[in-house]
Amino acid sequence: MTVVNDLVHASIEVTEAADSHGQVAELHAIRAQVLAGPSEKATEAQHAKGKLTARERIALLLDEDSFREVEPLRRHRAQGFGLESKKPYTDGVITGWGKVEGRTVFVYAHDFRIFGGALGEAHAQKIHKIMDMALAAGAPLVSLNDGAGARIQEGVSALAGYGGIFQRNTKASGVIPQISVMLGPCAGGAAYSPALTDFVFMVRETSQMFITGPDVVKAVTGEEITQNGLGGADVHSGTSGVAHFAYDDEETCIAEVRYLLSMLPQNNREYPPCVPCTDPQTRRSEVLLDLVPADGSRPYDMAEVIEEIVDDGEYLEVHERWARNLICALARLNGMVVGIVANQPSTLAGVLDIEASEKGARFVQMCDAFNIPIVTLEDVPGFLPGVGQEHGGIIRRGAKLLYAYCNATVPRISVILRKAYGGAYIVMDSQSIGADLSFAWPTNEIAVMGAEGAANVIFRRDIAAAEDPEAMRAQKIKEYKSELMHPYYAAERGLVDDVIDPAETREVLIRSLDMLRNKHVDAPARKHGNPPQ
Repeated sequence: MTVVNDLVHASIEVTEAADSHGQVAELHAIRAQVLAGPSEKATEAQHAKGKLTARERIALLLDEDSFREVEPLRRHRAQGFGLESKKPYTDGVITGWGKVEGRTVFVYAHDFRIFGGALGEAHAQKIHKIMDMALAAGAPLVSLNDGAGARIQEGVSALAGYGGIFQRNTKASGVIPQISVMLGPCAGGAAYSPALTDFVFMVRETSQMFITGPDVVKAVTGEEITQNGLGGADVHSGTSGVAHFAYDDEETCIAEVRYLLSMLPQNNREYPPCVPCTDPQTRRSEVLLDLVPADGSRPYDMAEVIEEIVDDGEYLEVHERWARNLICALARLNGMVVGIVANQPSTLAGVLDIEASEKGARFVQMCDAFNIPIVTLEDVPGFLPGVGQEHGGIIRRGAKLLYAYCNATVPRISVILRKAYGGAYIVMDSQSIGADLSFAWPTNEIAVMGAEGAANVIFRRDIAAAEDPEAMRAQKIKEYKSELMHPYYAAERGLVDDVIDPAETREVLIRSLDMLRNKHVDAPARKHGNPPQ
């Protein structure tokens, strides 16, 4: 009897073992199907458009073999309009986490080969889950966007899915870095989520963003325009300011996303990564004396000044092609990440206008949110005058930059290279609005306005009554400069902390930032501020 029972038990174990092997084999077959995607034809069609597949993009973004996928076997449950017979795995979006230079990053990527990357209920729930995971883990979130908007066949459920994404974008704002990479046409709701994130990357020719496409625009307004003309990479990086970066191909674009991530902290409770620096801390930059003309009316390229000051001359400019009269960039000083805000005298003489103010305000807020010290290089003749600027709201929009600086609690250092006139001087992180340290070069001119304009106002009667008005005007201009605009006037009154040798700017900034490393500010008790709109 015992022998019989043993034989029965052995038979059962063999059967179970065979079933287990079969089930595991089935699992591997399903996983292979998931990784392969819907079909070879769909992949070829994607490549024919000059676009990579979602998995190819993820492989470029993340460190090798670091990706862990979440819900790869998810399928939609929708019925009607033929959906019940089409239930591909992933439901058109790949979600998960991996590493970028050894640090955790969460990612979701639309798979255009499945339903054109359109968002349905299951698709949205996968994105919601990975966004929640990123926020809980305190790690950056990167979205690789290539979707056709809401899945029309699923109706309002798709719209609700977008609502959940927007709500999570807002909740994560200022808590974890959020980066949107536009790699295909994104319309309607698909364009709103990127607008809520910290950075938007685009690829020329293949990616577009718009609320309503060219067909709708033509039907409503009669205007005819192409997709790229309406919402292409060059439009959004140079005209609208929606995109922060634009590149010619996906490989370069994604490589720059990796570079940006290397300069950001994991979340708002950490500092950006500091790296070893071989560029000497005390390196002098004698060339700065020749780069910046003493004559305040002569232009120069502020980008060359930045290159001289920062580690190894390397920096990442944000919004490079939009509002070019103001430079916003991430760089390192002695291995420590800093945000640089600088007027650009080679464009509009470096004045502040509507677009420059909004560009600077958003950048300052981002730096403050993620514990990035701010260095301001100032050479500003004022705000841009004109009816267009006034009617366009320069008062409230210029106030955005002022509010951002005043609200920032990270270390803040300003350096006045040449001109610093009027309200623009105050707005560009002057000592009076909270800069921790303010330095000036010997070429600085800090004043309410330029000497010519000031002399015309103050001495207008003397000039008008003079036998030689032009000679009198020249005399009064010289008098005003000697009295109120000499290089040490502000220093004598404690409005700048020191007048420094331009060649020592790098060392002065590094030593100052090192001192301010542990700066702490107790914010007032409030729900939140109400910034200018």
